Amino acid sequence: MGAAAVSSVAALCAAGVQPAQASDQSDVPQARVWVTTPDRSELMAEQAPVAFHQGRSDRVTIAVDPSRSYQTVDGFGAALTDSSAAVLSSLPQDLRDSTMRQLFDPTTGIGISFLRQPVGSSDFTASPTHYTYDDVPAGQTDFPLAHFSVAHDEAQILPLLRQAKQLDPRLTVMATPWSPPAWMKTSDSLVGGKLKDDPAVYDAYARYLVKFVQAYAAAGVPVDYLSVQNEPQNRAPKAYPGTDIDPAQEIKVIDALGPMLQQASPGTKILAYDHNWTTHPDDVKTTPPGEDPATDYPYEVLSSDAAKWVAGTAYHCYSGDPSAQTALHDAYPGKGIWFTECSGSHSAGDTPAQIFRGTLTWHARNITIGTTRNWAKSVVTWNIALNSDSTPHNGGCDTCDALVEKQPDGSVQTQAEFYTIGHLSKFVKPGAVRIASSSFGTTGWNGQLMDVAFRNPDGSTALVVHNENDDPRDFTVSVGAQSFDYTLPGGALATFVWPSSQVLRDAKPRLVDTSAATATANPTGEGPQNAVDGDASTRWSSGTGQAPGQYLQIDLHSKKHFSQVAIDSGGNLGDYARGWSLAVSDDGTTWTTLASGVGTGQLTTVDVPRTKARYVRIGSTGSSGSWWSIADVRFYD
Repeated sequence: MGAAAVSSVAALCAAGVQPAQASDQSDVPQARVWVTTPDRSELMAEQAPVAFHQGRSDRVTIAVDPSRSYQTVDGFGAALTDSSAAVLSSLPQDLRDSTMRQLFDPTTGIGISFLRQPVGSSDFTASPTHYTYDDVPAGQTDFPLAHFSVAHDEAQILPLLRQAKQLDPRLTVMATPWSPPAWMKTSDSLVGGKLKDDPAVYDAYARYLVKFVQAYAAAGVPVDYLSVQNEPQNRAPKAYPGTDIDPAQEIKVIDALGPMLQQASPGTKILAYDHNWTTHPDDVKTTPPGEDPATDYPYEVLSSDAAKWVAGTAYHCYSGDPSAQTALHDAYPGKGIWFTECSGSHSAGDTPAQIFRGTLTWHARNITIGTTRNWAKSVVTWNIALNSDSTPHNGGCDTCDALVEKQPDGSVQTQAEFYTIGHLSKFVKPGAVRIASSSFGTTGWNGQLMDVAFRNPDGSTALVVHNENDDPRDFTVSVGAQSFDYTLPGGALATFVWPSSQVLRDAKPRLVDTSAATATANPTGEGPQNAVDGDASTRWSSGTGQAPGQYLQIDLHSKKHFSQVAIDSGGNLGDYARGWSLAVSDDGTTWTTLASGVGTGQLTTVDVPRTKARYVRIGSTGSSGSWWSIADVRFYD
């Protein structure tokens, strides 16, 4: 499907695709494949299916392990900002409806399943005046909230939200304010300033947020999640609403809000923070004297008594990287992680082709895959719709992109974020669970294959793969003893979907838990522990040419049964051992060789008689000028 076929969303509706459905068939299934390329020659276009087969490959192998699971997914999508609503509402009715179907319909569209909704005005506001739902003249207050009204949203926003909910009743809605009403702030302005440190203000702001939730529910749009402030460390917003709320103040707001919300809308959960992975340099510069600029904000909230009211933490992409999500998860595993904002952007003079390629490849590795591999339960970009010149907006970003953009001729064109979200939202359903898969790429470009896998509620599996390299990459996908081979074009993003199958459900062998394992090596080279850290994007390398006598030694720290060992040299082609041996020991001194052979590619799979041992030594028996690398060692039984 070429670019001409998607010049408008109306045309895209004709290209609706349906993910593979669950099946109880006993034969080996096929995987269906959809691909998007950076040159727009393929735009989430379905390719020929690929069949699983018995047998092994020595290619770079993505090993999918359904027995290991991580977070449950809420959904994927964007924000229906005031500007987005204005653009969509400006379309002729038939084009607006087809655009909405392409965005939200799970069958004919990409099935957006999560929306982040501004509570009042943001920088992407179409009107010349910013607003909240309880604005009064300067110098006045409204503690009884007598002037509260969401009438502004009934013009464009709420009708579109109701239409989206009709297209997909599973749609999850998160609400986020950019500013409390000005009379609650030290600046008496929506732009900048702090929330007043006054118990009466905390109470009023909590009641304001509860009234918003109640008003939206009454309008047919229940709110599932609520954060108390967008980007609370952004103290100097560029002519658009923003509020400095430090952790202590956020805790006070949550303490007031939590009991009220539980009483008024128990299905609405509170999310903390809603800001970047690390403190943005601009926010560091504006940190008031005596305050800590480091990004310990969510840790402070989750370590407080207010944490009992908090479901988890929301993150943005504009500073740092997704590993911050895993660090927080490890510290507070009982609290969830939601990724809630990242906008594609461009520089003056960039061509549409450059914008599409740059956004597709950066978002694919950092947002589509990077956030989900780091515990995100949602992936949400910024505007769902804009004009092609990034308008309308009132302050803030003047180079932001959107999922769909209205062109000067009145047509609607899909942009890169439509696909980086669509490769998830179309195929990974709400309630899906992320499962283990070996991934070789990193959020900082390393030219390898990067992936993430999910098991859907119907039992089907969705695997999203991005080729970071500009050149095509060959690889294998394995599930137990079943596998298929594929070649992905340079820079491309793909989703593979296969149905539930008895053959795959009963796939043998099963992965052995080696999470306690440690490793040493001779020569020590680069990071022996990387070979047993469960992360195929890290590796041990010999640091010198291959020679007999080199080895990687693994201490499992208790005797483990295994009948198969996978020695994975990862994505750095040619770094596999030219000759190898596999030996075991109970004491680390006396060794028994179980197998040896000649390496032929990146993955060497060794079958052995069922063995119980604590120590395993993988030795080099050949010579080569190439270094020897091991990205991952997996034991199966």
